[in-house]
Amino acid sequence: VMEKLPGFPIVLHGSSSVPQEEVETINQFGGALKAAIGIPEEWLRKAATSSVCKINIDSDSRLAMTAAIRKTFAEKPAEFDPRKYLGPARDNMEKLYKHKIINVLGSNDKL
Repeated sequence: VMEKLPGFPIVLHGSSSVPQEEVETINQFGGALKAAIGIPEEWLRKAATSSVCKINIDSDSRLAMTAAIRKTFAEKPAEFDPRKYLGPARDNMEKLYKHKIINVLGSNDKL
C-alpha cells in the first residue's frame, strides 16, 4: 500500500477487539450486551506491523471502564464517591492499555 500512496496514513476505525471478559463482567452485573464481538487481536497485531499507523480501540476502553464501575456498584451498592468507583475503572483501563500496547499494537518500545 505504501508504494502506491507514500506517506498516506492508514487508520483503522472501529477496531476494538471487544474483550469478552469485560462483556461478561458487564452482563454479570446488570448489563445487557448481547452478541458483542470485535476484531480478533491477531488481526490487529498483523495490521500494526503493516502500513497501518493508527488503530482505534475506544470501545475496548469503554468496556473496561464500564465493567469495573458496574462491578463496584453491584458489590458496594451504597457507594457514591466517584473516587471509589472511578479508581478501579481507571486501573482496569490501564491494564487494558498495557496489554494492547505490549501484546497487540507492538508499540511498547515506541514511547
